[in-house]
Amino acid sequence: MPPNTTATTGDKPAKSGRKKGRRARLIVLVLVLAVVGGVFYGAYWSVSTVRASFPQTKGSITLEGLSGPVTVKRDSYGIPQIYASTDEDLFMAQGYVQAQDRFYEMDVRRHMTSGRLSEMFGKSQVKNDEFLRTMGWDRVAKEEYDTKLSDSTKKYLQAYSKGVNAYLQGKDGKDISLEYAALGFVNDYKPEQWTPVDSVSWLKAMAWDLRGNMDDEIDRALMTSRLGAQQIKDLYPDYPYSRNQTIVQDGQYDELTKTFEQSGSTSGTGSSTDTSGSSTSSSTGSALTSQLASLYNVLDDVPTAVGVNGQGIGSNSWVVGGEHTITGKPLLANDPHLSASLPSVWYQMGLHCTTVSSKCQYDVTGYTFAGMPGVIIGHNADIAWGMTNSGVDVTDLYLEKLSGDGYLYNGKTKPFTTRTETIKVAGGASKKIVVRQTADGMPLLSDRDDELVQVGKKASVDTAAPDRGDGYGIALRWTALDPGTTMDAVFALDKASDWSSFRDAAAQFDVPSQNLIYADTKNNIGYTLPGKIPTRSSGDDGSIPAPGWDSTYKWTGFIKQNELPYEYDPKRGYIVTANQAVIDKDKYPYTLTTDWGYGTRSQRITDLIESKIKDGGKISTDDMRQMQTDNSSEIAKLLVPKLLKINLDDKDVREAQKLLEGWDYTQDSDSAAAAYFNAVWRNILKLAFGNKLPKELRVKGQCLWVDKVDSTGPVDDDTKVRECGERDADQAQPDGGDRWFEVVRNLMDKPNSDWWKTPAGVGDRNKADNMDELFKRALIDARWELTAKLGKDIDTWSWGRLHRLFLKNQTLGTSGPAVVQYILNRGPWKLSGGEATVNATGWNAAGGYGVVWVPSMRMVVNLDDLDKSKWINLTGASGHAFSSHYTDQTSKWADGELLPWSFSDKAVDKSTSDTLVLKP
Repeated sequence: MPPNTTATTGDKPAKSGRKKGRRARLIVLVLVLAVVGGVFYGAYWSVSTVRASFPQTKGSITLEGLSGPVTVKRDSYGIPQIYASTDEDLFMAQGYVQAQDRFYEMDVRRHMTSGRLSEMFGKSQVKNDEFLRTMGWDRVAKEEYDTKLSDSTKKYLQAYSKGVNAYLQGKDGKDISLEYAALGFVNDYKPEQWTPVDSVSWLKAMAWDLRGNMDDEIDRALMTSRLGAQQIKDLYPDYPYSRNQTIVQDGQYDELTKTFEQSGSTSGTGSSTDTSGSSTSSSTGSALTSQLASLYNVLDDVPTAVGVNGQGIGSNSWVVGGEHTITGKPLLANDPHLSASLPSVWYQMGLHCTTVSSKCQYDVTGYTFAGMPGVIIGHNADIAWGMTNSGVDVTDLYLEKLSGDGYLYNGKTKPFTTRTETIKVAGGASKKIVVRQTADGMPLLSDRDDELVQVGKKASVDTAAPDRGDGYGIALRWTALDPGTTMDAVFALDKASDWSSFRDAAAQFDVPSQNLIYADTKNNIGYTLPGKIPTRSSGDDGSIPAPGWDSTYKWTGFIKQNELPYEYDPKRGYIVTANQAVIDKDKYPYTLTTDWGYGTRSQRITDLIESKIKDGGKISTDDMRQMQTDNSSEIAKLLVPKLLKINLDDKDVREAQKLLEGWDYTQDSDSAAAAYFNAVWRNILKLAFGNKLPKELRVKGQCLWVDKVDSTGPVDDDTKVRECGERDADQAQPDGGDRWFEVVRNLMDKPNSDWWKTPAGVGDRNKADNMDELFKRALIDARWELTAKLGKDIDTWSWGRLHRLFLKNQTLGTSGPAVVQYILNRGPWKLSGGEATVNATGWNAAGGYGVVWVPSMRMVVNLDDLDKSKWINLTGASGHAFSSHYTDQTSKWADGELLPWSFSDKAVDKSTSDTLVLKP
């Protein structure tokens, strides 16, 4: 963990502490660079040199390639609004401005997507590059650019690249970013020119992080070494359709079901295909996809693009129609939950044509990614939209029977397609690897990672497997490895003006599949599920690795876009998406996935909306904000009444137990009750489930004496062996997400279940024979755990002291020298919220209480008056460590505040602090 570098008052760093912290870091940096520079270069780096990379935000700059002047207006938070007269000028300026603030981040991203991190950071990244080269994201992106994207999209990508390269022209690394100055002492790396493919590749990295339920399949496969089929089923309960509402409720699925029945289609089959990828319009919406065969945590060291792909992570979005709002027009909220990164993955900006016409078509504002043109989430003059990850099944793992230099397929040996990749390593020798792919383009991931082979050995298949011979390999089929049209969708969404054009744009958003919500200024609301979603043969649910040697397990096609589910102006007057089931399985002819989020957040949002609108109540923009920061714990509501009935002998433990009396289940950062309850919850999970999971799922270094097992299962001779966990703390199980809420809820009616009995061999102190005894043990253990962490005096306890956010620079801030980490990192912030709450400041119960993922941004769009919309980012606009905009939004974000979001010319002018003119 980086040191505490900011003075804190309550839950947020004090302003004076931030200023002092920046000055201290700057002094340290200058001294470090002076000493190091004296050793290596004989140069003294002054404060002015350190600040040389800061962007010019006032005056004028001449950019070759512009057709006319472009104005860049920045507000007091450094958020830019760009005004141009042509589309090409607009996106060229976007590239220039994003490079001013975030080029180092952009550069790292493109090296990640292309498997070239070793060129920047040396041999420590070779393994990551091997995997990324095997996936071939940049190769797919190039094919996408060459063969799939429209001419206009290519034109915009080229203009964006031209802007980035205009910024790079004539600059050395130290002129671009502090990180390059640090790298320069150990590496002669020089930034290259930006290309359109660099932007497109980022979509592949984003899709990888949002790939759905790949983690679940690997966990299920690994569980088979310790748990039986029924036990595994206990840990993956069915979605509670009767308790937690689905997204689509008032759609035309009844009519659609009749259509499918008449056509002879049956649930779970793959008879409906659309290999063209084109969208068609229809008055009905539908869905169909099968459960994903998945991958989890075997590549834990590979840098994430936008977030931890863990169980429990997700996003919130909802829209309320005008009949339920104070303004009489819709309100739309969105807060994607992603890994905490510094700078934030999002970049706020506005893209405005001075006059909207065929020559210049855009007037849009919102959140985008540095390195990619356009706006991903936000609003234009007519519509607003938000996104949450759908979690549908778009990947399958295949067990490939290896045979010599090939693999078995329908009784014959087929050769792999191979290519050689050369990985250049800063400060070391290059390394060559051979990438093998099946005839249909599936990369053999097991060539890169031993654990994938282990998964293959443990996975069961529903067909007679051939002799292992040369062993099994693991190959991946994934929609993102096919060229697609998502980049076209981004520009189409940005200029969509109504429901029809929005749906047409969304249909092109093929990877990753997202829940898209919609509102417009004419008082309509809607939802649509786009995506390239595969169909599979009957009987193949994708829940375990499939036999690659059997052609009946290959994908049969893709769902037609007009068969995917949607909802438009539902009677209830609102739509909620928070990673819950899209549609009731009993009312729909196809399976999308069986690994949804369990609807805890979505149902809480629904309940909050219903409580506001009952008896004719109306919802305001601030009501939406308060819903986003709701800290209520749903699992506490279930467990606390039971925990308060447990008799305890120890007065110190009883003292802690009394904290739960009268607690309103709200996880505020200053709550001692929230701290104690979450510690009890963590210990319940550990005692009931965590100690019974195989080592591959437990926290690295957590060691237990367990029953010995062999290839046939547990050895029945009381033999014990010492096993230590192997998984990083933020990826281990049980993570405490709402799947575990459902597991515990289902077991509450089975107080004598074996799950409530502590495992043999952990000592008499921890033994329990039923639920009440285990809960008692958890209450005791939690008391002494918090005594060790927070002190014996419970009056000093608070949830925020346990639940802290550290923001780390994603490269040198995590693996650089300690002094460099001190310079680049920020925190901690004491946070409210928690796992599966609406204010989803996620933590992993197996690993500890620290914040793992967060609402990466928050926005509320007011369709009655767009200038009254609100937004905030996790960090700030700038990626420069000593900029005043590095983390200037974080404390307000932590407090649940939102900033004004200007859109109209008048509002933008009023909020402008700095104006820069880019001249041709």
